[in-house]
Amino acid sequence: MTVTLRDVARAAQVHPGTASKALNEATRSQVASATAQRVLAAAERLGYQPNTLARGLRTRRSYAVGVVLPDLTNPLFPPIVRGAEQALAAAGYITLIVDTDNDPAVEERLMTMLRARRADGYLIATARREHPLVEQAAADGLPMVLVNRVTEVALVPAVAGDEVAGVASAIEHLVSLGHRRIGHLAGPQDLSTGFGRYQAFLAAGRRFGLAAADCPVTFADAYSEPAGVQAARQMLSQPARPTAIVAGNDLIAIGCLDVLAEMGLRCPSDVSVIGFNDMPMLARLDPPLTTVQLPQQEIGAEAARLLLESIASPGGPAKRLLLPCRLVIRASTAAPA
Repeated sequence: MTVTLRDVARAAQVHPGTASKALNEATRSQVASATAQRVLAAAERLGYQPNTLARGLRTRRSYAVGVVLPDLTNPLFPPIVRGAEQALAAAGYITLIVDTDNDPAVEERLMTMLRARRADGYLIATARREHPLVEQAAADGLPMVLVNRVTEVALVPAVAGDEVAGVASAIEHLVSLGHRRIGHLAGPQDLSTGFGRYQAFLAAGRRFGLAAADCPVTFADAYSEPAGVQAARQMLSQPARPTAIVAGNDLIAIGCLDVLAEMGLRCPSDVSVIGFNDMPMLARLDPPLTTVQLPQQEIGAEAARLLLESIASPGGPAKRLLLPCRLVIRASTAAPA
């Protein structure tokens, strides 16, 4: 037999409206704590499952959120999705995850499909600096939050790591070890993260007194290990190679480690390497990779909370949250030989 909201209310000896508020995390604070706990205990005891369809008809919401990812195979995104999904599930939402494969045409088609399914809001993790689709969605008033990226103009809410401080901590660490020639394998410049980390690298070099000529930059065409291999070969084939390299992300850094081994160079005794993101398993590399840790799960959770705010109160200010990054020092950095 299906357990209804009225059954829960009767078991908890409250009005159905009170039971409804107690079972919804967004409105639970409107109910006395002892009453809310009694309702929750009754719901668990009876095995109550909310009727999302009926709730949606009543509130004119689908209780679904679209999560738009550029590449689900990138280890960066699963922890972000996990953080978002947990926060959304607590509020009674499900997530509809789509993978654009970094293709703007695919992204447009998938967004159209999500809109047709009446998703209540969107978490957008694609990071192109010029993004007409986001601009149009913002103009249409769709609740959305940008994840792991910010726009130059605050059109919609955004949650990301403090990449400027993160890159600066990497440069400061290398300078403290004695490095004066530090290269950067930058991410794609059409992506906000690639451009932002590149600009942060230049600013940090100036801040710590490094000559521009001693801060060579090579641009990778993707956030991938093969792109890191190609960029590292170009940088390390120069006559005056750097003694340390800061990579645009961990995958590019792993490509750099591949090239060092290919060229018979040792990390860190010949070249120190730092990544960015702190994706899983880096401690098992040889050598374990020093990296800037992006608070991935927290970014997802905070983005979900901002989105729930936007859904509940549309038209508010476009908040922008930058969460602290932390340098995780492992064995891939040391003093220059």
